[in-house]
Amino acid sequence: MTGKRQAPPEKIRIEGDRKTAIEMGRNRLMVAGALFTAAFTVIGIRVIDVSVFSENTEPRYTRSIAKDEKHNGRADIVDRNGVLMATSLSTASLFANPRLVLDPEQAALKLATALPDIDVKVIEKKLRSNRGFVWLKRHLTPRQQYAVNRLGIPALNFQREARRMYPMGSLAAHALGFTDIDNKGLTGIERYFDKELRTRQDNMALSIDVRVQHVLEHELGVAMKKFSAIGAAGLVMDVTTGEVVAMSSLPSFDPNQPNAIAQDLRFNRTTLGVYEMGSTFKIFTTAMALDAGTVSLHGGYDATNPIRVARFTIRDFHAKKRWLSVPEIFMYSSNIGTVKMALDVGIPGHRNFLTTIGMMKPVAIELSETGSPLSPNRWREINSMTISFGHGLAVSPLHLVAGVSAMVNGGIYRTPTLIRRNPSETPVGKRVITAETSAKMRRLMRLVVKNGTGRNAAAPGYLVGGKTGTAEKVSGRGYKKKALISSFVAAFPMHKPRYVVLAMLDEAKGTKETFGYATGGWVAAPVVGAVVRRIAPVLGMRPIKETDPVRETLSIEISGKSARERRVATH
Repeated sequence: MTGKRQAPPEKIRIEGDRKTAIEMGRNRLMVAGALFTAAFTVIGIRVIDVSVFSENTEPRYTRSIAKDEKHNGRADIVDRNGVLMATSLSTASLFANPRLVLDPEQAALKLATALPDIDVKVIEKKLRSNRGFVWLKRHLTPRQQYAVNRLGIPALNFQREARRMYPMGSLAAHALGFTDIDNKGLTGIERYFDKELRTRQDNMALSIDVRVQHVLEHELGVAMKKFSAIGAAGLVMDVTTGEVVAMSSLPSFDPNQPNAIAQDLRFNRTTLGVYEMGSTFKIFTTAMALDAGTVSLHGGYDATNPIRVARFTIRDFHAKKRWLSVPEIFMYSSNIGTVKMALDVGIPGHRNFLTTIGMMKPVAIELSETGSPLSPNRWREINSMTISFGHGLAVSPLHLVAGVSAMVNGGIYRTPTLIRRNPSETPVGKRVITAETSAKMRRLMRLVVKNGTGRNAAAPGYLVGGKTGTAEKVSGRGYKKKALISSFVAAFPMHKPRYVVLAMLDEAKGTKETFGYATGGWVAAPVVGAVVRRIAPVLGMRPIKETDPVRETLSIEISGKSARERRVATH
């Protein structure tokens, strides 16, 4: 029988080895493929974790400072004449990936040689963490960045950021405000317009004039030091537009150093602080009475005796003890005469008038830091009596300036603003008194500076008119003795007012030069006079000669009679 011929044993063995090798190779390829698949799966999961589920403190992406990319910062802020007040500069911020740092202790010590102000222990702790990203120092200077680069420490890199800078330093700091380390507005204009400044393409122009601002801050600072005051506030406002040309609250701060600003320095006395403004309120009481027709410039009241109401006694500071005409009541700042004016108008009329001129609610201005007036819960007769001469109702200095502007500009109340308005457009306002009453108030205010308690506010050639104010500070349910809010509010030139100026000193102390007095006429009026003399030429205003006919339009008849003479004349 014949059968199949079998292959030699050696050939069978070779074929078996070949099959085994192929099978082994196939298995190895499958294992390698599985390993690669697992590796890519792990990497993919980690990428998703880092990009989607990472902590908010880690950026979604980083970019080298060397890349020439445009950074979207905040829009610049300029004054009314285009002078730069706030801008954003591109800076380098240092970060690290701690997982790639080989020796955290040595890295921290090296960094301290380039950045001496860092805390080595804090940096070392950050570099020992298991996170993929940590900030080491934000907003380095170019010199600091160069010094860090020279160290050659692995795992360090720089992120492009924008830092807010204020070229004028502390000038108008409370109006401008400042941002935090992440460029978010915290106070002032920076906070109020935070979203707009982040997206705005052009500059934001304020109503502030840095020249006027500098003068106001300087004069307030000099007076604050001279009279040992704990604080000061000042405003300059355009009465025809409502634009705030200067706003100062002292002590101030440097917005370039946000981490070094004490909480009490952030307090804006001009808009957030509310105070009983003393006799400056007699401007409103007198205007109200004249406008209501309950009294005329030729009328007056008996100011011979103090007024006693329950346990209260209202008396004059420098009592004349006789019948006083309306000009005399205003010029001598008679509390007694002013109270009688308010009572003649009546409690409802008094409250309605103050509401009309904005004294009962916060001022609508482009700041978050605005104070609400403190008014009586029940408005009784005694409240009208004390509020008529500036006690019992607390308002901000901005309330006062906005109200006085309406009293002198022809009777139109315009909402204050920190944003420059179009010169060709007259802002809409509301009439609160007649133009005739406004003209009378200008003459009365001029009389105070010419012959009354405001003589120290005189600025030759600029026809300043105003009113003094002195009030004890409220402390709990009573008043803090010898702790005064001393102020002077003025307008100029009084024949056709353009600006209102306010100076206020907080707890000023009298000196030998003021005979120990710390009242508004002695400590605040001189500030206003100095400010007017310096800013008027800057604002393009020419002095008025003594022979100019416009001076005659401000003259006013002062008719003072005794109480007995007044009674005889009446009968």
